[in-house]
Amino acid sequence: MSSGKRRNPLGLSLPPTVSEQAEREDAKEEEDVVPARITIDEQLMRLGLTEPQKQRMEEWVAVKEGIAESDLSEDFFETLGELGHGNGGVVNKVRHKQRGIIMARKLVHLEVKPSVRTQILKELAVLHKCNSPFIVGFYGAFVDNNDISICMEYMNGLSLDIVLQRMGRLQENFVGRVSVAVVRGLTYLKDEIKILHRDVKPSNMLVNTAGEIKLCDFGVSGVLVDSMANSFVGTRSYMAPERLTGSQYSILSDIWSFGLSLIELLVGKYPVPAITKKEFANIFQVPEGEIVLADERSEVPTYQSSTSPASMAIFEMLDYIVNGPAPTLPRNIFTDECVDFVSKCLKKVPVERANLKTLAAHPFFQRYTQFDDNGEFAAFVAKTVQIGGGN
Repeated sequence: MSSGKRRNPLGLSLPPTVSEQAEREDAKEEEDVVPARITIDEQLMRLGLTEPQKQRMEEWVAVKEGIAESDLSEDFFETLGELGHGNGGVVNKVRHKQRGIIMARKLVHLEVKPSVRTQILKELAVLHKCNSPFIVGFYGAFVDNNDISICMEYMNGLSLDIVLQRMGRLQENFVGRVSVAVVRGLTYLKDEIKILHRDVKPSNMLVNTAGEIKLCDFGVSGVLVDSMANSFVGTRSYMAPERLTGSQYSILSDIWSFGLSLIELLVGKYPVPAITKKEFANIFQVPEGEIVLADERSEVPTYQSSTSPASMAIFEMLDYIVNGPAPTLPRNIFTDECVDFVSKCLKKVPVERANLKTLAAHPFFQRYTQFDDNGEFAAFVAKTVQIGGGN
């Protein structure tokens, strides 16, 4: 980058994590007033699941509870193939030799003290409490030398970023289903587990050929997040402006990341810098004059990038998120309900952004809560699996 280009006018420093200790302490205080033991049946009843969802969860819990801590070690697993790379580690498809269960195993290599590894395992243990149809299931975790293995439910449709690579983009009704699952997943993490996700993006939204959509890779272990801090640079492109400037943040920051993800799923393109009318016209093969953006101010050159989106330096991209216009969608390509739902997620000022309750009451969300039959979406996921040659 030449000396005349904008390097880092905000002085953004990519801190390992924006101070989250206070939030963890707040969550601990809230946890202390929750009853010490809630049965699985009580937990599932509180979630208001449909009968098919409850049945699937009961089957999953039965499998999970059949796996003892002693069943998880290096010797018990056979690697079947690589599924992808998550934050700080590789994810493999594995088979438990004795149980015959197919799992996704995330392997994180950390050069840390034994006491730190022990603390990470202790913090990950809270995942055993996660029993939601919108959260990827957790079997357990173990340490082998400097490697931490996190054993999770295998989702054979993989992640939505891989679906995008294979299919280009998702049609609006599928994104509606994704919206319901993600909002309910974030609500579950906040209300039941007392944590934020902190890393909402398409690669952390997993799908399977049963039509299920689940969140993964949330920052339940603060020690693990801190230990992998150097691996988190790329994911900051989904962070809300307030996180990038080091301000205090809340669930509203996850909602910004959710909004960015929805545009990416609908358009097939990461929406920073904000997608222009010309780009929308090319993507959807319509005349540029027919494109009507939800917020015409997005076309005002309030920020000029010195490079193309593909070659933007990380600091320049983060600077754009803070100073540039919020991404938006064209009204005549998507329904007004969809455009409005996404716009409410992407307000630059946090207090103007919709919260989870507001999103759950929105007409776009409500439209896609009326169906438990995931047949069409399941068929779509099966098609992506077939295109990928199976997983």
